[in-house]
Amino acid sequence: MSSHRQSKKRRYTAWAAAGAAVLAGAGVAAQNSLATTTSWPAAKVYTGRAFDTCAAPSLSAMKAWHTGFYGAAAVYVGGKNRGCSQPNLTASWVKSVSSVGWKLVPLYVGAQPPCQSGSSPEVISASTAASQGSADGTDAVTKASALGMKPGSALYLDMESYDITNTACNDAVLTYIRAWQKAVHAKLYRTGFYGFSSSSAKAVATATDRTNLPGNLWYAKWDKVNTTTTDWPFASTLYTGHHRAHQYMVNSKESRGGYTITVDRDAWDAPVAVTG
Repeated sequence: MSSHRQSKKRRYTAWAAAGAAVLAGAGVAAQNSLATTTSWPAAKVYTGRAFDTCAAPSLSAMKAWHTGFYGAAAVYVGGKNRGCSQPNLTASWVKSVSSVGWKLVPLYVGAQPPCQSGSSPEVISASTAASQGSADGTDAVTKASALGMKPGSALYLDMESYDITNTACNDAVLTYIRAWQKAVHAKLYRTGFYGFSSSSAKAVATATDRTNLPGNLWYAKWDKVNTTTTDWPFASTLYTGHHRAHQYMVNSKESRGGYTITVDRDAWDAPVAVTG
């Protein structure tokens, strides 16, 4: 996410060092994010091009950018590691941009891996990973709800790059993710996960135990290919049926209607926020 938590140069270096080639994962993901039981509100799925940027643009910019090229925008709803202030991101803004026709992707930057290369205001602790994940999951729902994002919405957890071969670190991260997912699901919100195809997303996609993992996977693989299929880096049986998103380009400086914004581009085929 361009300058969302780390400089893009630093994030690209970490991503490249981890290795761009990823082996396909084993097992089948639990496709619970589009649950159809009567207790679950309907999902809202968007398929098309999306963008993410650090701070939610102004309403006037969002109106000018609604040209048909992008149909969805990711917004940072909360988390102690959220990198930008969000003066525009209010319930009124959400309602207004939704009425224009935008679909929104709520993103939560919670605690980060204990073996990360950088520093974060909130870091996962092996001894408290479950309680941290549960608290952050509850907070993610609270923040999204306050913005007018209703039950049935998909909330995406942002986990930056880390050494997934560090077993203790990886175990703590997965414990945190599972607890976050359970807390979000308890409020009837769907769950998604943003991570790097060679590290954090790989950890989720290749976990042998599929219990309580997010049902939608948003993978960062900066190959400039607008797809969620042809470059899918994991087992073909994983996250099928509108559960994938792909961040394929970063730091794209673009102008529309007199407004210039630096964004990351995403290919989207997954649930988004329910705002109507």
